[in-house]
Amino acid sequence: MASQVMTNLDPKSRAAAKGLSDLTIRNLFIIPTIAFLIIFNIFPLLYSLAYSFTDFRASTRAPANFVGLQNYRDLLSDPFIWSNFSITAKYVLISVTGQVLVGFGLAMLLNRAIPAKGLITTLLLLPMMLSMAVVGLFWKLLYDPNFGIINYFLGLEKFEWLADPDMALYAIAIVDIWMWAPFVMLLSLAGLSAVPKHLYEAAEIDRASGLYTFFRITLPLVAPILMIAIIFRTMEAFKTFDLAYVLSSQPTTELIAIRLYKMAFQEWQTGMSSAFAYIVLIMVVAITNIYVKYLNKVKAR
Repeated sequence: MASQVMTNLDPKSRAAAKGLSDLTIRNLFIIPTIAFLIIFNIFPLLYSLAYSFTDFRASTRAPANFVGLQNYRDLLSDPFIWSNFSITAKYVLISVTGQVLVGFGLAMLLNRAIPAKGLITTLLLLPMMLSMAVVGLFWKLLYDPNFGIINYFLGLEKFEWLADPDMALYAIAIVDIWMWAPFVMLLSLAGLSAVPKHLYEAAEIDRASGLYTFFRITLPLVAPILMIAIIFRTMEAFKTFDLAYVLSSQPTTELIAIRLYKMAFQEWQTGMSSAFAYIVLIMVVAITNIYVKYLNKVKAR
């Protein structure tokens, strides 16, 4: 039936009157989209891949010399680069774990009949609608040791959150959790609302405890959509630049995105930074594939 719709054109339509076939109409919609993707996505990827095998510097007019895999070898043998990776891995672990716990907890609280539920949900979603740079500047004022309200409420006097090398990364992760936990909450709410109510009724008849119901009914059924939220947030956390760059300049908060920015636009190591970007891309794709494989296992249960 679908093939007949695609192959037969209504003779009374404008397209038929102008002599346009189904194939022509399809191409008019698809070809511009494909051209857009090639120009703005695929071409830059291939262009930067070619640069990753050279010693090219965008700040000079010197020709790019082919160096093979030397850029990749230098990066993978650089202890400072591995330090950036370890800092980023720590940040991703703290941030994504916090977002999942807070977001799923909020979803559990909202998955019931409460007064002004729609208004509360809307207010909770506001942080993720704000600009990253604006959020960074806003929280920088909150963390300020002189007039920030965080130290006031915690009774820490003039504690330097963003200047303390040991606490700066946690401070940035807290901001990221505040901003993106609502995203996890939104997806979790969608998953919780899809759980059949009769399962809870059966568990209540069997006098199952709340803990048993959560781990045997709620969590297994919500796990697939929760995994999707984790995949998206992990990918975004690996690319975090705005918050860390605005909030702190400590060496302990130099994520791989910040190091890549400095290498590309401050040191002008264009070839080296292109290689670095592809190393990060490969790592993110590998981690995402692990998540996807686990997601497929969860769906198969």
